[in-house]
Amino acid sequence: MTNLLDKRSRFAPSTHSLMAFCPLPWLLSPALTDDPTPRWLATGVLREAPVTALVLPVRGLRVLFGLKTRHFDRFVSSQLPHPHEFFVPMDMLTAKDGDQDPGLRDLISRASTRANVLERAQVA
Repeated sequence: MTNLLDKRSRFAPSTHSLMAFCPLPWLLSPALTDDPTPRWLATGVLREAPVTALVLPVRGLRVLFGLKTRHFDRFVSSQLPHPHEFFVPMDMLTAKDGDQDPGLRDLISRASTRANVLERAQVA
């Protein structure tokens, strides 16, 4: 629990942007093990391959904490999550067909940045 509370404080809202440091080797390496596309290209943000590390402000922050069941139970009984925090027992994340769990799918959909935007019906 001490480690969890320490990690939570790193992502707490503040009056300044959280800055993400992206080392050059990380940017140039593949985003996926089975796809050679480098991370910088996969982002769709950079027009050319970077030649130095990047430091970028994080505009939207969502944090999903996967906790051991005993830590999850203890946390939800005594703590209040911040709006950008989402908590789930780790065994649900690693369960066979866990991605089909309706509760987990609902949680992930609420974590989406689109969850804060009204979806308007398309007018033909």
